Amino acid sequence: MAKKNTHYVVWEGQNPGIYESWKECQKQIKGYPGAKFKGFPSKLAAKRAFEMGYEAFKAMNPEQEMLFNTNENTPKPQYPSLAVDAAWNTATLEMEYQGVDCQTGKLIFHQGPFPDATNNIGEFLAIVHGLAHLKQLGSNIPIYTDSMTAISWVRAKKANTKLVQTDRNKMLFELIQRAEKWLKENTWKNPLLKWETQYWGEIPADFGRK
Repeated sequence: MAKKNTHYVVWEGQNPGIYESWKECQKQIKGYPGAKFKGFPSKLAAKRAFEMGYEAFKAMNPEQEMLFNTNENTPKPQYPSLAVDAAWNTATLEMEYQGVDCQTGKLIFHQGPFPDATNNIGEFLAIVHGLAHLKQLGSNIPIYTDSMTAISWVRAKKANTKLVQTDRNKMLFELIQRAEKWLKENTWKNPLLKWETQYWGEIPADFGRK
């Protein structure tokens, strides 16, 4: 079932802007040559599209367009919460990870870069780091990650990696062992949640290197 449009963006028309009804939108585009407009299911989606501009919006791929198919029934992130993410450099094979406050974007921790690593290991270590950090604070807020693989590793209390240990990544394997040991010796109540990128955009802890 198609989502009902509640707001309309007029990029080019009599008075460009965001309108709350098709009738008001029509007033801005009627008789205007080359008018550019589109309906959206929420004010947030319309605001994003208007600020992006028509050309940038039309250049998006289908996955990116999902960001604009939001309405009042679309799930929303829980706040307060912690977001974690990892980045892996394909040229240097180095990995780093970080955790940030979901709501403010404030950096909470950052580790790396680590040589001869993988992104999955970084995502795993980031979650465990986040759990340990929040336990020290006595906080049960959720942790968001965009990696279901990392969540499954944490739940199994073991990093199921096929990475081979080298002289360069010896410290990384020590961190993995420490993380696995922490998981086996501790309990936590923090929900581990999947960040819904298709609705919310990149996770706040993203390194912005895509």
